[in-house]
Amino acid sequence: MAVTTELRPSSGLGTWRTPLVIIICGCAIALLSFGPRSSLGFFVQPMSREFAWGRDVFGLALALQNLLWGLGQPIAGAIADRFGILRVMIVGALLYAAGLLLMRYSTAPLSLDLGAGVLIGFGLSGCSFNLVLSAFSKLLPVEKRGIALGAGTAAGSFGQFLFAPFGVAMIDNFGWQAALTVFALLMLLIVPLSLAIATPPSTSSNEPVGDQQSFKTALAEAFGHRSYVLLVLGFFTCGFQLAFITVHLPAYLADRGVSSQTGGWVVAAIGLFNIIGSLSVGWLQNKYPKRYILSLIYFTRALAIVAFISFPITTFSAIMFGAISGLTWLSTVPPTSALVALMFGTKWFATLYGFAFVSHQVGGFLGVWLGGIVFEQFGSYTPIWWLSILFGVLSALINLPIVEQPVARPVAQPA
Repeated sequence: MAVTTELRPSSGLGTWRTPLVIIICGCAIALLSFGPRSSLGFFVQPMSREFAWGRDVFGLALALQNLLWGLGQPIAGAIADRFGILRVMIVGALLYAAGLLLMRYSTAPLSLDLGAGVLIGFGLSGCSFNLVLSAFSKLLPVEKRGIALGAGTAAGSFGQFLFAPFGVAMIDNFGWQAALTVFALLMLLIVPLSLAIATPPSTSSNEPVGDQQSFKTALAEAFGHRSYVLLVLGFFTCGFQLAFITVHLPAYLADRGVSSQTGGWVVAAIGLFNIIGSLSVGWLQNKYPKRYILSLIYFTRALAIVAFISFPITTFSAIMFGAISGLTWLSTVPPTSALVALMFGTKWFATLYGFAFVSHQVGGFLGVWLGGIVFEQFGSYTPIWWLSILFGVLSALINLPIVEQPVARPVAQPA
């Protein structure tokens, strides 16, 4: 993996980008980009009441968001790998802000789908923590990557911790329209922060001879590699569970008499404890096999759901579920991204991790969409909870056969 060439700052950025500056600014971007989208579940009830929408309407919009975030990720990753991350980040932040503003002025399902679904979905593909992790992998030395990947993921969780109670307070005191407007303005902060994590364009002149791999060759190599395919399949479950819980948990708790304020703190607890989980996994993955860590995460999450839905819902049990879920929430991301970098290097990292993220977001689309449909049909989320448990167990098993070593590549022989 060519690290030394990637660490050189581009000519227009100077030498101010130390590893600490890169990590701090990247974490700030992850915090800002992940915060609002993790709080959108709190807008389901006030917007549905105002416009007489069923939960399937809001569910479809956020399902589209998850799907387009996933589908746009490998495209954004390929552009970032080829031309640098900066321009992708700026466009993504502007789309994100525009989507939040359009959502604020939505009065019909179609405009909600366009704002909350299309614009925010594509915006996230350009400015979310996925590209931050790619920048960390390209700009930081190997010995700093593990903890940096954990920190970047944890920062997204801290955004969830901050924005969940903040969003609830804004909705309760100023209305959901004001809350979305403030969220949109905050997204514009990503533009100046992205200067710190700008990566140079990929050209043949700054790559070692052995690393001059084409886009098509990289894709063929990855999807012909059994361990990568298993990793991608397992990541589907992560998206299904996280998206379903993010969007439908606040309404699920409200249906059982839990106040919106408590629901806000449950989501905040997920974000807070995910900081612990992500940082811990970022450190543990340097000591233990990543496939075992992933398997344990998926199995623990399945057990937590079983316990949560099997006993009466109280404030204590809800917050405990949030805490346990938080420990396993985005902690799948550091080992997943590290395995991609380990298997294939960093040249096409954003692209290959982007395709893994497609699987994650297809799962997210189904989790949100099916959650809304099942509730409207049966008046209950129970079938989706049990489907989440089944997927968790299957992913725990799928990750066990992964081989943790660089892909074998033919070595050019001298003439």
